[in-house]
Order: sequence, then structure tokens, then C-alpha cells
Amino acid sequence: MAYENLLFEVQDGVGILTFNRPKVLNALNAKTLEELDEVVRTVERDRAVKALVLTGAGEKAFIAGADIAAMATMTPAQARAFAERAHGVLERLALLPVPTLAAVNGYALGGGCEVALACDLVYASEAARFGQPEVNLGIIPGFGGTQRLTRRVGLMRALEMILTGDPMPAAQAKEVGLVLDVLPADKLLPHAVAQARKIASKGPVAVALAKRAVHAGADADLRVANELERQAFASSFATDDAREGMRAFTEKRPPQWKGA
Repeated sequence: MAYENLLFEVQDGVGILTFNRPKVLNALNAKTLEELDEVVRTVERDRAVKALVLTGAGEKAFIAGADIAAMATMTPAQARAFAERAHGVLERLALLPVPTLAAVNGYALGGGCEVALACDLVYASEAARFGQPEVNLGIIPGFGGTQRLTRRVGLMRALEMILTGDPMPAAQAKEVGLVLDVLPADKLLPHAVAQARKIASKGPVAVALAKRAVHAGADADLRVANELERQAFASSFATDDAREGMRAFTEKRPPQWKGA
């Protein structure tokens, strides 16, 4: 399917989604959010897609933010509707049963930082910059930044980023836990795709269960979180994949996953 603001392809079980508005540094507008939602729903349905990598077109930006020109004329009611739309799409992205990997190749500001925060794993180029600069416009993050950023880097660091609006270079983003690895620009996407392919080669049911347990338990009491793990662990033993995986191990051969 052709998109106006995105590129999407599947290679060896890995979906690669590229935000493709380089002339405006891939800024998010309503159309881009609509197309992102369509891609996410496609990945939900397509069992051939076992991991999803997100990146930006061009050399300057992953996503430089939301489309300020579009926001400038919004009423409070329109702003709430815009935020609700973005929250819904990013929540669906975060809840995908397959892993999501952000390959942040430049500016990830405002909504761009929030898209990266909705992904499971974040890798960055040396030129990447992360930030929530909304206070410079007299507004606040509206796509989950005040919440996901706090959970990723801690309350004080999140407050510093949000209240100053200062961008954070990639090396510092790695130090505070916002980014896993920082790579040269030409190595970034191949690294993210290689990691996605590695995960895609594992048992898909196990990957989905593990992802769900980690995310569901992250904000839960430890006793509750451990019970979630026990339930997921037990559930995995009811799958064909578990039987195949352990049989393949004992027979010293690669497993043939069914995803069931």
C-alpha cells in the first residue's frame, strides 16, 4: 500500500517504517498519524511481520516534532482531539505484540521524541538529538512525553528536559538510559535491522509474552509483577512453539516456529 507521508516495507520478517517528509524534517501532522495508525494495524494483523523498525527520511531528522503550523490555529478542543489521536496511535504502537525498534537518525524533538519513547528499543546516530521543547511554544508535551519520558529516565531528568526544553545529545541520552547504543550514521539502520532480525528469529509467542510481562509489570507492585510473569511462563508451555523449541534444543537443530 502506498502512503503519502510514510514508507513501509517488509524484509525477511522485519517491517521498516520510514517517516517521509524530509522537507519539513518529518514533522507529524494529522495525515502522518493516520498513516502510522494504518501501518500499526497492518503489523497487528500480519503474522509475517515479527519486528518493526522506525526511522526518518533524510539526514537531519527522525521526527523534528509535531507540525507547528497546523497546531498554531487549534482551539483547546481541537488540541485535545489531536492529542487523543496521537495517544491512541502511540498506545497501539507500544502494545504491538512484536518488538518495536527506533533508529533515531537525527532530531527527535517533541512528538518525535514521544514516538521513540513508545518503542521498545531505541538506537541513535551520533547526530541524534532528543528533546521535549514544547515550553518554548507556550505549551507542554501532549503525546505521552510527560509520562513515558519520566518512566524512561526518572522524574528529575524528565523534568529538566521538559521544563528547560533543551535538546539532549545522543551520547548523553545513552548515559541516562533513553538510548541503548549510539552509532555512526551509516551503521545505525543496519544495526537496528540486525537486532530486529535476531529477535524475529526467536519464538514469536515467547517474544510477545515476554514483552507483555515486562511492560505490564514495570508499573506494578513486585508481587503483582511476579505473578504476571508466572502466568505468562505457564502460558508459554501450552504452545506448539515451546514444545518445538525444547525438542529442537535436545535434537541439536534449529527450531521451526509456528507462532502458536
